[in-house]
Amino acid sequence: MKQITLIALFLALVFFTFGQPSKNIIVKIDQHKADIKQTMWGIFFEDINLAADGGIYAELVKNRSFEFTTPMMGWKEQRKGVAGGSLWVLNRGTANQNNPRYIRVQNALSGNYGITNEGFRGMGVMKDKQYDFSVWARWAKGSEVKLRIELVNAKGEVIGSAKLSTGSGEWKKYSVSFLSSATDPKAQLSVWFEGKGSVDIDMISLFPKDTWKNRPGGLRADLVQLLADLKPGFIRFPGGCIVEGRDLANRYQWKKTVGKVEDRELIINRWNTEFANRSTPDYFQSFGLGFYEYFLLAEDIGASPLPILNCGMACQFNTAELVPTDQLDPYVQDALDLIEFANGSTQTKWGRLRAAMGHPSPFNLKMMGVGNEQWGPQYIERFTYFAKAIKQKYPSIQLINSVGPNPDDDRFRFLNDTLRKMNADILDEHYYKSPEWFLQNAKRYDDYDRKGPKIFAGEYAAHSVGIPNGKTKNNWRSALAEAAFMTGLERNADVVNMASYAPLFAHIDGWQWTPDLIWFDNLQSYGSPNYYVQKLYSNNRGNYTVPIEMNGNVIAGQDSLYASASVDKTTNELIIKIANTIGREQSVSFNLDGLKGMDAKATLTYLRSDDLNDVNSFEKPTTVVPMNKEVIVKNKILNATLLPNSFFVFRIKL
Repeated sequence: MKQITLIALFLALVFFTFGQPSKNIIVKIDQHKADIKQTMWGIFFEDINLAADGGIYAELVKNRSFEFTTPMMGWKEQRKGVAGGSLWVLNRGTANQNNPRYIRVQNALSGNYGITNEGFRGMGVMKDKQYDFSVWARWAKGSEVKLRIELVNAKGEVIGSAKLSTGSGEWKKYSVSFLSSATDPKAQLSVWFEGKGSVDIDMISLFPKDTWKNRPGGLRADLVQLLADLKPGFIRFPGGCIVEGRDLANRYQWKKTVGKVEDRELIINRWNTEFANRSTPDYFQSFGLGFYEYFLLAEDIGASPLPILNCGMACQFNTAELVPTDQLDPYVQDALDLIEFANGSTQTKWGRLRAAMGHPSPFNLKMMGVGNEQWGPQYIERFTYFAKAIKQKYPSIQLINSVGPNPDDDRFRFLNDTLRKMNADILDEHYYKSPEWFLQNAKRYDDYDRKGPKIFAGEYAAHSVGIPNGKTKNNWRSALAEAAFMTGLERNADVVNMASYAPLFAHIDGWQWTPDLIWFDNLQSYGSPNYYVQKLYSNNRGNYTVPIEMNGNVIAGQDSLYASASVDKTTNELIIKIANTIGREQSVSFNLDGLKGMDAKATLTYLRSDDLNDVNSFEKPTTVVPMNKEVIVKNKILNATLLPNSFFVFRIKL
């Protein structure tokens, strides 16, 4: 009897899976519904998880200018055998207040005295690749001290070396290059001193020659390539909570991040001690990656720049420190000066600086965020000051407003109502929620006011296990929920003009927050399943949406399906995106109403996994990656079997 029951159950499952009738989906190709902005899918950069120093900024030396709170953090004095020599940390004070500290090495007669830098969880170096060493130095009169530079692997073996002879009695930059004879993710840099006398040392630096576009002192090429492959419409920078700072002294000030690199003032990164379980006391911001470099990166990858500036409020989760409104002028002036830096003539003060840094032509800045994740009447009061000044001088600049850290609480409702009455340009909504929330909110924007402010989904990610506790993974479950939710963003492109996942980067040995879009160590990097969802959307954007319906309704959860459709005018293709969020196959028939001709060729790109807990990793970076195949449209019908827990993108020639 038990055996008969099992057989009957099996047959029922087979019939249900394979014998169920195909669902009829209508795509109305001729009905132009809503334009999709070029900025629809973008990226959000914040210096968290060692994203800048130790990450995309390719500098390999940590604390290169001895400006960390503990001046020799990251450095270790070295002595071999009989070694003389001594080291002092000196401070220039107001003579160089942005970079006051340097070291003085004296009487290292035997050549067995030196210092070693540990890098950012080690230094990733590759065999037969060139590395550029530089240092600012000055020699005392009559000093005979020489420098021997050695790159050593994790075993302490020398895998690259160079020498610098005695130099000038004035501060000068000295450079030398050498090859690495081996690959090692945990290498270190040693500088050995030999000779009588003394030498002053500052800004010890080591960069790979192979940076993005081979720019000296530039960005890590593999990480930038992952961003370029997304074809983002915009890049939001520099954050995030670092815009606010734990207090106002720790806020991000863009003017301190431009000009000569050696003159930029280092500060502690606010993520340094934010989470007790992931305390990172060696996390600082050198600002080698500053606002000029952000603008240049945006230009390189074809993205519109979107800077976010402090509005006179520190992080309200920390100190909630406020600038009195009668003292806001310097903050507002920073915003005005930034627009001049980005767009101004080379005859202006800040446009002249941009040109001196190597970019005479404007960066074509069109939008700016005022405040990051602020809330309450205090934010409205301060934003009003900014908006009045910016719109008066630069009326075409679009301003992005905070509506708080959550999408559905009292703080959100107050800001949303107030800013709409103020005719705000763009509202920045954030949501770090469960995968279920994303599925349930795929219709969130269906009823938004079409004539009101536009929406920027500025920070979002599906969190399967709390926020943030380190247990949430970039698994296929979270990525699929985001893919389903994003059909609702695209379907409402007349309201939602911009969207970006957050955070962007995470160092495997130095993260503070999970999940994250791209993971890397000192040598390698990979995209998470969430990354490939973002890539499928941004690489298949389309120019305008068209209706896609089942039983006369938008497809946002019926039978666990979520869909959107758009037309790419450049390639003359219909693009259908559809997520099947249930653990069984579903047969669908797309009726292509308005297709010219009966038959057409189409391509299919899809993401799927049998296990919703699957993740990509360094060991298995391709567990969940896009797969491709060709399909055929017959008699204006595209029949498809949607695999269990899958996301499909069809491109159909019109």
